Amino acid sequence: MNEQSSFIREGVTPLTGLIIGAASGAIQFLILSKFTRAVTGGTLSVKSALFGVLQFFLPLIVLLGCALLFPKGLMWSGIGMAATLIACALVSFILRLKSAK
Repeated sequence: MNEQSSFIREGVTPLTGLIIGAASGAIQFLILSKFTRAVTGGTLSVKSALFGVLQFFLPLIVLLGCALLFPKGLMWSGIGMAATLIACALVSFILRLKSAK
């Protein structure tokens, strides 16, 4: 109970970390899908390679920022990031299945 009150007193709620993680996960999915389309399509350019490098560093930057700014929201940020990546992949898969029919 005491930990929860100090968590709210600092101005950071679990929802803050979750929102940051979800936004980051959605951006990661867009970047990753552009990069994989370029690689599998054989049209790898410098811009596409930069997407691959950004895909590697974006989660590190977001999670490090969360760890430094509000460490108690770090776990929720990771949960939001992973859940959004999974949800976006599932939605993309279902939409591609429906468009193939």
